[in-house]
Amino acid sequence: MTGPDPRSPTLALTEALIERPSVSPEDRGCQALMIERLVEIGFHVERLPFGAVENFWATRGRDAPVFCFAGHTDVVPPGPLEGWRRDPFRPVIEDGMLYGRGAADMKSGLAAMVTACEAFVRAHPDHRGTIAFLITSDEEGPSVDGTRRVVEWLAAHGRRIDWCLVGEPSSETVLGDVVKIGRRGSLSGRLTVHGVQGHVAYPERADNPVHRFAPALAELVARRWDLGNAHFQPTTFQVSNLTAGTGAPNVIPGELKARFNLRFSTEQTVARLQAAVEEILRRHGLRYSLDWFISGLPFLTPPGVLADAVAGAIHDELGIRPQMTTGGGTSDGRFIAPLGAQVIELGVVNATIHKVDECVRVADVDRLHALYRRTLERLLAA
Repeated sequence: MTGPDPRSPTLALTEALIERPSVSPEDRGCQALMIERLVEIGFHVERLPFGAVENFWATRGRDAPVFCFAGHTDVVPPGPLEGWRRDPFRPVIEDGMLYGRGAADMKSGLAAMVTACEAFVRAHPDHRGTIAFLITSDEEGPSVDGTRRVVEWLAAHGRRIDWCLVGEPSSETVLGDVVKIGRRGSLSGRLTVHGVQGHVAYPERADNPVHRFAPALAELVARRWDLGNAHFQPTTFQVSNLTAGTGAPNVIPGELKARFNLRFSTEQTVARLQAAVEEILRRHGLRYSLDWFISGLPFLTPPGVLADAVAGAIHDELGIRPQMTTGGGTSDGRFIAPLGAQVIELGVVNATIHKVDECVRVADVDRLHALYRRTLERLLAA
């Protein structure tokens, strides 16, 4: 006879999700596991597959306000398995830490969302408003057929989100020390500088695009784009890739290729940044081709109902006051905010995300459940 499971429901669900190797855009049954639990407590679920990506939208309740948990079941590849001390898809607990790909990013968050709702619904079966889930398997990948497409579907069907809590691992040192209340925009460029190939001994017969680009690059790197504001750091410019040459030591290259990215705040617009970059390139006399890519626009949820509820929940459960920031990269919150929703991110410590031997503190799994449950109580308790 088997005895009772000593694990908490949240820890057990986290481990069950880790066991499913849902490398983006695969879901591998993670969403089915969540859906089964949500249906049991009265959620209506709409599966929304787009392309190879699985998504679902689930709701309990019919009235406003709509509080939405958002997250993703996909994870990044584990990389070479010999780098891991254990199977990345076999959850293992050692010295108070739960190891496995997705333990922090973000299967512990998904589990905490589900079990927090289970506990909240048991205590408040007639809660006010609506609880919703927006879950995708395309956050770690191209982010084309995931949350972006679901949001388009929601808008087309007249669905709304008032408050959205994204379960990304936002904490830095201890659980709850940091809450993301916005994110910077991301604008990338793919640049080709055109020159004339030639022999290094006869530079007068060639036009070296590396030499041409160097002064412009120095200006782009040194430029102060803005000063940021009370919520955002200044805009940054970074080159991620730079290539030129044939591989031969005696050939002046005919072209240079560069990839760069601007992370920008609400102080900037895409059009203004594009114009500034291209003005510098033209002023330095470059012949170039440039393609632009917008990964997301900046968004901000200033202090208000949602941020206050989350900060209050953290203080209630952990006795600390979180720092409210907009730092870091992008998240799927960038697709949800344009619906008019207040969006914040709260999750476990992010120190090991995307790394070998990714892990999360076992105690934090249940503490996160408590934070989510308490947030629901502050917002929707009848």
